[in-house]
Amino acid sequence: MTGVVVGRRGRRPAGGGVQLTFEVIAETLRERIRSGGLRPGDALPTQAVLMREFGAASLTVQKAMALLKQDGWAVSRPGKGAFVAHRDHVVDKADDLDGPEASTPANGTTARVEALERALAEAAQQIADLCGRVEALESGSGGRGH
Repeated sequence: MTGVVVGRRGRRPAGGGVQLTFEVIAETLRERIRSGGLRPGDALPTQAVLMREFGAASLTVQKAMALLKQDGWAVSRPGKGAFVAHRDHVVDKADDLDGPEASTPANGTTARVEALERALAEAAQQIADLCGRVEALESGSGGRGH
């Protein structure tokens, strides 16, 4: 990431063009996922590793991870860490478009596609969580005759 100015405080400067450190960390990890450096199911770097890599505080790294999870890029597994979310059935943007936009989608189209991808990943994670709960309930009530 060249030319990125990083704000060190929690408030965004009036210019608005400065990324806060947690946003830089989240965007760097998103780019690693998009480029294939990190694949679905891969463990994300630990908090300690990210703190060293970015010279960031613990809370800053936690905010970056929370942002990735909120946007559907990462999931937590209690006791195991954070992992790249499975983004199954995500269609390559260029394959889904016709005409001149196929190679370079307009910013509005790109933003909409990314928002839909995030919503789809979140919905898939919620479905997986619900399936796990149903299985747990079914296996827990099987021996009680309910």
